[in-house]
Amino acid sequence: MVITSRQRTGMTRAAAAAAAALSLVLVPTHHVEAAGAALPLGDADLPEARSTQSLADGVTLTRIVRGTEPAPADQINTTPRGPWVVNVLTIDPHKTRGHLEATYGPDLAKTEPVTDLVRSSGALAGVNASFFTFTASEQYPGDPVGLGLYGGKLLSEPTTDPTEADFVVDSKSNRALMGRLKWSGGVQNRKTRAALPLEYVDHPPVVPADCADLTDQTQCTTPGDVVRFTPEFAGSTPSGNGVEVVLDRKGCVVRTSGTRGTQLAAGQTSLQATGRDALTLLQVAGEGCVNTTSRLTDEQGRELPMSSGLYGVTGRYRLTAGGKVVVPPGSGSFFDRNPRTIAGTTRQGSIVLATIDGRMVTSVGTTMDETAAVANALGLDDSINLDGGGSTTLSVKGDLVNQPSGPIRSVGDALVFVDHR
Repeated sequence: MVITSRQRTGMTRAAAAAAAALSLVLVPTHHVEAAGAALPLGDADLPEARSTQSLADGVTLTRIVRGTEPAPADQINTTPRGPWVVNVLTIDPHKTRGHLEATYGPDLAKTEPVTDLVRSSGALAGVNASFFTFTASEQYPGDPVGLGLYGGKLLSEPTTDPTEADFVVDSKSNRALMGRLKWSGGVQNRKTRAALPLEYVDHPPVVPADCADLTDQTQCTTPGDVVRFTPEFAGSTPSGNGVEVVLDRKGCVVRTSGTRGTQLAAGQTSLQATGRDALTLLQVAGEGCVNTTSRLTDEQGRELPMSSGLYGVTGRYRLTAGGKVVVPPGSGSFFDRNPRTIAGTTRQGSIVLATIDGRMVTSVGTTMDETAAVANALGLDDSINLDGGGSTTLSVKGDLVNQPSGPIRSVGDALVFVDHR
């Protein structure tokens, strides 16, 4: 299940500082993790079978099958008899020699199958992660809808959508946090001190409708978008009406253009603006140098230091928080039974990635309420719902483990476990 439209608003410190920031949110306890409890799905008398295999030190894969009879094709969304097929990847940070990270393939704007992302990153296993633009007509289908944080580089800012749920992990400690992150950014001329807020990172700006025919966007009086682009986005920046200012690694202007679209060299970034903001950008950047700010904070307003080990992806809806089910009530196709992908942590700090196959007579999928109940039964104190539907994929060593609801889908990014430091 993907979101087909963006819903957005609009430094470097030590890795130890990042781990400290995450520890403010996750406080380890000494409770024993839930093990073997039957999944609260369907009728209580359904048979349930489990099998677990060790993939590496501290890493296990458990397959849970609840129910034995195929569902009637016309009752997939309503039957209390299942069946359900759930695959659970559990990573114990106290025993593993590896780490969890996020990866997106050749560039941020492309999509790749999870199997390819696992294989190309040299990972042991992985699942699909963020919601992404997806629409086939889009030029940049892999563009994340929300947070995209990779190796300490913020390549997509979190949205202000209240349903958003972010998953952030410090790969150096395998400590994770979940919640709604906030972002703010801006540029300021070092000499004149003129400033302009940034609205997006690596997201094609929109030209105001009433200025769509204006080749010279500096003549537009309607506010537009101001976006920072990195070389990781795509082979070239989005083209179209507006202005673009290319900066070197020191933040000094390399060139300006009255239209958008260029190739960025290593170390370069660019600023694009449309509408009334096009003129403002030229005034702020001029021919000098600018300072660019980018600040990511957690729900308590604490800044997340951008260390090289920090990764983050976006989901939709918290499932559990502090050991309690928190998914809100809802209706419509998103809340109906669908394939699901879950990311979460247990009280002891283990990281769990799980997939639930769906939309098939062999596994009917789960509603949002059922998904939260599964997360809770798996012992996840904190968990979020990642992209699901046709995107739901679990791969081990590049091989497909679960059964997607259709042909394997290319996705924007993935959470992958790499079995070494």
